[in-house]
Amino acid sequence: MSELFNLAGRTALVTGANTGLGQAIAVALAQAGADIVAVGRSDAADTAARVAAVGRRFDFIAADLSGAEPAQRIVAEALARQGRLDILINNAGIIRRADSLDVSEEDWDAVINTNLKALFFLSQAAAAHMAQQGGGKIINVASLLSFQGGIRVPAYTASKSAVAGLTRALANEWAVKGINVNALAPGYFDTNNTAALKADPERSASILARIPAGRWGQPTDLGGAAVFLASRASDYVHGIVLPVDGGWLAR
Repeated sequence: MSELFNLAGRTALVTGANTGLGQAIAVALAQAGADIVAVGRSDAADTAARVAAVGRRFDFIAADLSGAEPAQRIVAEALARQGRLDILINNAGIIRRADSLDVSEEDWDAVINTNLKALFFLSQAAAAHMAQQGGGKIINVASLLSFQGGIRVPAYTASKSAVAGLTRALANEWAVKGINVNALAPGYFDTNNTAALKADPERSASILARIPAGRWGQPTDLGGAAVFLASRASDYVHGIVLPVDGGWLAR
């Protein structure tokens, strides 16, 4: 059974892997045996050290994931550096908080372009290669707001709802090519994106009161689910959006 989860000999490309959920996913995949290519604007030296500590190879590709432009270059560079691409983790994302009456077009476009447009075109570029090699795994990072409306984050909610739908659409097309397209939907995790919520005593308390597990998620809580969806253990799993939320949606 352990061999089903073994990622030895595989290469994973992880966007937004410098901190938080992306870093935790990259390290978990490395612990399962995968080599890592991290993509983002910010230095990922800490992630590189953690991946190296478990004996796996690490490469970093600098790219601005605010649109479609770098997608083909990222995949080509990953292949040039590591010779293969088996797993894509679309984790990079941004959030802009404001009352819906006050959201600017600039903020709306920034969130949609990063969270949805870049995700699609990077998936497209990766899938073109994966189809030629006989298969691969694409894992999108959705959100609880793929299922719910949220408060003061209309563009983020729109983008993450679209990520859930796109995950199913791409799974329908690409399953026959041996490509599994699935998504993770993290709940309330202790990351930079939720710092504003945790800093608000009333909002933080109301969130915590609804989580059956009784705590905020830690980035490492996402690792096992990511390894499952990246491994042979999920070969017959297509188009799911898997909540990792401490039971939030069950309440």
